[in-house]
Amino acid sequence: MSRADRVVERMRGRQLDLMLVTDLTNLRYLTGFTGSNGMAVIGRDVRRFVTDFRYAEQARHQVEDFDLEQGPQDFIGALGQGWPDGALRLGFEDDRVSVRRHRRLRDVVPDRIELAAGGGLVEAERAVKEPGEIERIRAAAELADGIYEWLLEQGIVGRTERELAVALEHEMRVRGADDPSFPSIVASGERGAFPHAVRTDETIPARTLVTFDLGARLDGYCSDCTRTWATGELPEDLAEAYALVQRAQAAGLAEVRPGPTGREVDAVARGIIEAAGHGEHFGHGLGHGVGLDVHEAPRLARTGGDPLEAGNVVTVEPGVYLPGRGGVRIEDLVVVTEAGHDVLTSTTKDLVVVE
Repeated sequence: MSRADRVVERMRGRQLDLMLVTDLTNLRYLTGFTGSNGMAVIGRDVRRFVTDFRYAEQARHQVEDFDLEQGPQDFIGALGQGWPDGALRLGFEDDRVSVRRHRRLRDVVPDRIELAAGGGLVEAERAVKEPGEIERIRAAAELADGIYEWLLEQGIVGRTERELAVALEHEMRVRGADDPSFPSIVASGERGAFPHAVRTDETIPARTLVTFDLGARLDGYCSDCTRTWATGELPEDLAEAYALVQRAQAAGLAEVRPGPTGREVDAVARGIIEAAGHGEHFGHGLGHGVGLDVHEAPRLARTGGDPLEAGNVVTVEPGVYLPGRGGVRIEDLVVVTEAGHDVLTSTTKDLVVVE
């Protein structure tokens, strides 16, 4: 059964006859198309792909088992025709389509076709990875591990956060990455207390913590790995914070298997941090899914109500952030398997001291 076939099966739960897919990541997942403008309509007997002149030839090479169309200059106008007969319910990605885009859809699509919420259907299918997808993610994780090895050889003290971030992203591309999965984080000293710190031109000092959060996009699939290193002997509060996060991360990781909800896995790691008096210093979720996007379903968080399934790929990344002092985050990338889990990242989680 193809990916489109499986999404069509999910559509039955919302009583949808057809589904319009416009999100480019979802479109790539269903069709293989990597261009920047396209859309697809899928249904039990419908496989329709539309793109513009710039990508028509590319689509002929990338998109199989769909009827290919070249849309007019007013691209969305292609949806004014080409529909099956009769009254239909057409799902659209209501979580990604703007109000203006929805109005335009309503103007173009024939009145006999009802527009209905279809957001999350493709993403739900994407959350359970096929073996080939897992191997691509594994390769991206191995590339990121290689960057950490390279960083150790380069040294970090006395260099700026921006310099290191630019250098490591360049090295990723040299090693074959399409791009970083996201703008790499290099956060030293008190800036480590910002979970999503922005790199600065500040020089990395001695006797502090430095958080690196990086990932590589390889063959379209992402990796994501955070490590926090020391630049010499640490003050007691930072050393204690590292040991606490390391313990919470190990406990959360041990809970990853088919069955528990994201909320339940999150609660295990969070409970350890809260018991140590740092609950207010851990304000984000424990983890998230990773695939074609670096943040996707499922979520390991207090809002994560879905049970984990074999084939999910998730991060496990607790943190403790001490305002004015620094922060610690340790993150692994993990595949949920029938027997439990398989950790894709291999960079050590013991405290690395780079003087």
